[in-house]
Amino acid sequence: MSVRLRLILAIIIGLLVSGCSDDWGVDQHARKVTAGELEGQWLLINYWAEWCGPCRKEIPELNRLAQHPQAAVQVLGVNYDGVQGEALARQSQALGIEFRVLAEDPAERLQLPRSQALPVTFIVDPQGRLRKQLVGEQTEQGLLGVLAELREQP
Repeated sequence: MSVRLRLILAIIIGLLVSGCSDDWGVDQHARKVTAGELEGQWLLINYWAEWCGPCRKEIPELNRLAQHPQAAVQVLGVNYDGVQGEALARQSQALGIEFRVLAEDPAERLQLPRSQALPVTFIVDPQGRLRKQLVGEQTEQGLLGVLAELREQP
């Protein structure tokens, strides 16, 4: 193999590997969550746990928000206890979660602080900046209001 061909292959492999590192892992259904699906969008990241009563009450509100046509936000869940794989799928289904649940915690990627209380919801703008941290149970209407306020601010 010529030096030129080896160099081209090395560049292609490097680009493929570096592109994969931008992905967000998989969701509760073991489907890949690509960076392209989430880049440049408003993100609402909700931390929940199976044992958290207010989390259970909040999930239907988040399901409605995720389906709301004017919300223009990606609703993502994260299991506070770090549950993975089949256990994550089972818990998500048992709680009736219809939005995407990330198997990998995006806290480091997005520089989100660790909350000592649940539920906690973070709103991240299309530039990847944390704009709001909401502790406690949220409603669809309340979150729509917060999103509208944040979108009006520079």
